[in-house]
Amino acid sequence: ALASAPDGFEAKKAIGKELKDYHFRMQVDTQDCLGCGNCADICPAKKKALVMKPLETQTAVQVPNYEFSARIPVRDNLVNRNSVKGSQFCQPLLEFSGACAGCGETPYAKLLTQLFGERMVIGNATGCSSIWGGYAPSIPYCTNKDGFGPTWGNSLFEDPAEFTYGMFLGALQQRHKLADLMRKVIFTNNVPWDLKNVMHGWLANMNAAKDSREYGDKLKSLLTKYKDNAFFHEIERMSKLFTKKSYWVFAGDGAAYDIAFGGIDHVLASGEDINIFVFDTEVYSNTGGQSSKATPTGSVTKFAASGKKTPKKDLGAIAMTYGYVYVATVAMGANKKQLVKALTEAESFEGPSLIIAYAPCINHGIKSGMGKSQDEEKRAVQCGYWPLYRYNPALKAEGKNPFILDSKKPDGSLQDFLSGEVRYASLRHAFPEEA
Repeated sequence: ALASAPDGFEAKKAIGKELKDYHFRMQVDTQDCLGCGNCADICPAKKKALVMKPLETQTAVQVPNYEFSARIPVRDNLVNRNSVKGSQFCQPLLEFSGACAGCGETPYAKLLTQLFGERMVIGNATGCSSIWGGYAPSIPYCTNKDGFGPTWGNSLFEDPAEFTYGMFLGALQQRHKLADLMRKVIFTNNVPWDLKNVMHGWLANMNAAKDSREYGDKLKSLLTKYKDNAFFHEIERMSKLFTKKSYWVFAGDGAAYDIAFGGIDHVLASGEDINIFVFDTEVYSNTGGQSSKATPTGSVTKFAASGKKTPKKDLGAIAMTYGYVYVATVAMGANKKQLVKALTEAESFEGPSLIIAYAPCINHGIKSGMGKSQDEEKRAVQCGYWPLYRYNPALKAEGKNPFILDSKKPDGSLQDFLSGEVRYASLRHAFPEEA
């Protein structure tokens, strides 16, 4: 591809044995960049590969570069998808969200679509994630080259879990009917052996994401030969059910900890294979920064001008008491490997899962600016403000402790961290005794 690249399209030799024949470039879409600077701030290269420059100095070169790069085929099969590196070669099926510059929520959703996007079903609570996720007439979710992408629907503040659960149960019953139909067909004498064999394979793997898709694709190609058979025609009509879908509830902390908690608790208690992702900004971000049950002690918000008096509700601990719910806390800027591991474990876990993600918000008043929001996640974990853990019930069957603490001992910088955010620092000036 480099042979036909525009002038100024620089690339370096890609690193890793899987990529030995390739070159690599990180290309920014200049016209859609929000200018927050997070990418440049956390760029791991010793000599900064990404730097911030004024917009008008970049468009002449970078716009043609972006248009060229967008035409290069997506090469998502070279590196293991369920790794930090491999996931980033997969096309994001969320782009150009229009959220606040430096928003802590959108990078999580973008990553989720890179891992599972082509088969995701998302039930989104009303809140920031429904505003940047579904503002008509355009939405940031998109499809891949095969036409697959997240199925997205927005529900109310109070019932995203029930909304998603209903879609899940509907598909579950239809897939059970499809499986029964296949079993009936398999025991019919005049069914060709190759078709029987593939049906056996699908039935054995109908709850495995990758294998259900592969056997389903084989079935689609075989069934076209037998359109006159009523049974085969019915199975082909239900082909959209072949691939196991990945069901996700998206909720902010206002929904998850407060108004939608009853429904979320009900879905977690059901034992069904649904994933709940909480964008935890620790405040009602979408409605102007009011205190929620996710707001920690001492944080200054609307309705808590002298600092919140009670501790933060421990949603993860509540969910862990069930014993059969996968629970994890994550922070992208602190530990990307732990984040990808938690997401892939939760999605593959045959039961409910709850992922609570630390998401810095403009309402926090980060003194270093929203361009440092990823670094702020790292600082939150290092000082012990936001511990990282995974609770995996599947480990019980192996005789292992299901609880894994992924973060290290706090480094003693908690007061420095708190002083770096207006929501805490302002308490010392306005209410020193409370502080």
